[in-house]
Amino acid sequence: QASQEELKAAYRRLCMLYHPDKHRDPELKTQAERLFNLIHQAYEVLSDPQTRAIYDIYGRRGLEMEGWEVVERKRTPAEIREEFERLQREREERRLQQRTNPKGTISVGIDATDLFDRYDEEYEDVPGSSFPQIEINKMHISQSIEAPLTATDTAILSGNLSTQNGNGGGSINLALRRVTSAKGWGELEFGAGDLQGPLFGMKIFRNLTPRCFITTNCALQFSSRGVRPGLTTVLARNLDKNTMGYLQWRWGIQSAMNTSIVRDTKSSHFTVALQLGIPHSFMMVSYQHKFQDEDQTRVKGSLKAGFFGTIVEYGAERKISRHSVLGATVSVGVPQGVSLKIKLNRASQTYFFPVHLTDQLLPSAVFYATVGPLVIYFAMHRLIIKPYLRAQKERELEKQRESTASDILQKKQEAEAAVRLMQESVRRIIEAEEARMGLIVVNAWYGKFVNDNSRKNEKVKVIDVTVPLQCLVKDSKLILTEASKAGLPGFYDPCVGEEKNLKVLYQFRGVLHQVMSADNEALRIPKQSHRIDADG
Repeated sequence: QASQEELKAAYRRLCMLYHPDKHRDPELKTQAERLFNLIHQAYEVLSDPQTRAIYDIYGRRGLEMEGWEVVERKRTPAEIREEFERLQREREERRLQQRTNPKGTISVGIDATDLFDRYDEEYEDVPGSSFPQIEINKMHISQSIEAPLTATDTAILSGNLSTQNGNGGGSINLALRRVTSAKGWGELEFGAGDLQGPLFGMKIFRNLTPRCFITTNCALQFSSRGVRPGLTTVLARNLDKNTMGYLQWRWGIQSAMNTSIVRDTKSSHFTVALQLGIPHSFMMVSYQHKFQDEDQTRVKGSLKAGFFGTIVEYGAERKISRHSVLGATVSVGVPQGVSLKIKLNRASQTYFFPVHLTDQLLPSAVFYATVGPLVIYFAMHRLIIKPYLRAQKERELEKQRESTASDILQKKQEAEAAVRLMQESVRRIIEAEEARMGLIVVNAWYGKFVNDNSRKNEKVKVIDVTVPLQCLVKDSKLILTEASKAGLPGFYDPCVGEEKNLKVLYQFRGVLHQVMSADNEALRIPKQSHRIDADG
């Protein structure tokens, strides 16, 4: 938001600081010429309304975008944004045919009832009967890919295979989706399988108002028994910023009416639903708490009661790597028994393992289903996952350091040169601030600080930025904006890819102050809250 006058003032100030004619030493003069040229290049970009608009919106990548040479010089920032997006679309369309969005699910059902419902007397004479029998009794595999045809048309190919107790089958579906407008889209679906006949379906989505939408899905399933029609309609509305209400009507083989309210906030997810239908009617309440930690831990519980019985479920999920989330849920129901459901989401792939433990409500099954996964997870997390992630992070940081080593070395040399060139200006600034009892930077450090005892083995990586910060003081004030401080004159990044902070010890009106700020956090000093208590 800086005005042209502010840009000119900053440009003149830096030119005076780095002008080659102000330095007689040959080495300093060479360094000053390099920094002076960089400042001049920056001013050329920012003083031109067109290039400044491009840079403000898209940064360096915008200036490097091919196609700007055909843009008229008199365009407004809004027109430049529109032109940039047009160039982006053209480039995106050239790669359209190469993109897919694969999604898949693998589900393996495990029967472990022999662990808890075993009758030993029946197996006394059977060889090998001393070990419980754990079997895989069902499996389901599904996969889908998307193939963009145009900017508005997409083809979706999906298929699935299922088997249970020795019997199985599969199907394949092709859907064609078209985005008709900003308010809706339509989809046609064709399918066929070995257990069921051909399928023809149509789905329509439409925004009725900014806060309300409707989805309708109708299908015709052809089989040896004739044609089975089905219709599902969902009406949804935003009740408030975080709450959605849904009304669903389903007509066909399993007709039902369902209403639900879903509230999703930053820290929780709550759902209540009621269904009246054939053959199942039920009421369900579920709650999920989201912890605000880096692992995105969530704990959840639900109660579902209906004509089929009652089911209580509780569980948790946690992010175990950048692209993987592991979750476990214990299901206790009458007459369903006790089950443990383990789910792993890896990018767009889902691996699901439902383990049926017992048909009865046995406390031992509930105990082991709850405690067992926790013990295994914490053991694996401590012995396998955590060391693996730490090693992976180190490899990525090392790779990043190697790829940016030459650039960082250049930035370091530029920063050191800038500090040497600032010395005379800083001396004058300190004299002026001392005369008015103003702002004097005593010490300033930038980089990685280790204050946590759990990280005491990590190495501190900081640089002294006392001189560069003092050089930025004007009229007893220092103002830093919300941006990485590695780009400030006299600064560079001492620890690429790691968390950084700026620690400043300064004197104002003869009193010591201290503050530590995050790398991208705005900073304004002096402040009364930074004052160091004389008694402390």
